[in-house]
Amino acid sequence: MSVKVEQLTKVYGTQKAIDQISFEAKKGEVLGFLGPNGAGKTTTMKILTGFIPPTEGTAEVCGLSVLEEPLAVRRKIGYLPEHNPLYKDMYVKEYLRFVAGMYQLSKPKNRIAEMVEMTGLEREQHKPIGALSKGYRQRVGLAQAMLHDPEVLILDEPTSGLDPNQLAEIRALIKKVGEEKTVIFSTHIMQEVQAICDRVVIIRQGELVANDTIDKLGTQVESGAMITLGLQQEVKEKELLSIKGVHAVQSLGNKRWEIRAKKGKDIRPDIFHHAVAQEWVILELVQTQLSVEDVFVKLTK
Repeated sequence: MSVKVEQLTKVYGTQKAIDQISFEAKKGEVLGFLGPNGAGKTTTMKILTGFIPPTEGTAEVCGLSVLEEPLAVRRKIGYLPEHNPLYKDMYVKEYLRFVAGMYQLSKPKNRIAEMVEMTGLEREQHKPIGALSKGYRQRVGLAQAMLHDPEVLILDEPTSGLDPNQLAEIRALIKKVGEEKTVIFSTHIMQEVQAICDRVVIIRQGELVANDTIDKLGTQVESGAMITLGLQQEVKEKELLSIKGVHAVQSLGNKRWEIRAKKGKDIRPDIFHHAVAQEWVILELVQTQLSVEDVFVKLTK
């Protein structure tokens, strides 16, 4: 595993910012790290990057302990914090040369040119950072995070301040980087999670409440998939409730029904076989899984 967290806890005074959370992130995977404000996301990221120590538990990056080998861990990580710290008086290329010097890159000129092209900074590279829009400052932050070719990329709200076109470009970049590296990023934009992430971790008040793939995330909540059923005949509610795996039924009018399945159950075959036995004519049978946003709201309210 590129990143492994076990029973991680951080206490400030009497308050637990994070409480015994455990998760893993693999190479070639984009992990969405979600939670409401104050849930403990930034605290976890700061521990992984060696900015603050945990109170209890362990965290490893590429097999290295963040407590025992912090400098070695930092060489493996690229980090873009939520509040992007930049030297605004520096020019873009000047700043990237400065960062390259800290990492002691052997061929900084080639790597800087590569990052400038990858993050779409060609037209802005000779401008002072203070003259850039917020979106382009985020691009500079991404460029410095990836400059030393880290194995793990940790991004805290990386698309903050980007316009729709920039969003699409940076999403595509994160997805591409995630094919070869481990990417952990937090965001409040659920469409981003759906479009980019392979897996999702959700925390609430410092506790882990979900850890699964995008496809299986809906099974983390009590309610199952929702089925819309349209029939040619009028049927009674109790007949639909008698179908195996049906949890709840609600009429939508015009011989259409909303049927809620039991958790983790695909009831479409049962509905079909029951309809055949009762000689019902099915005009519509559509299953809608809970979206990432639905799951997030249900788990963090």
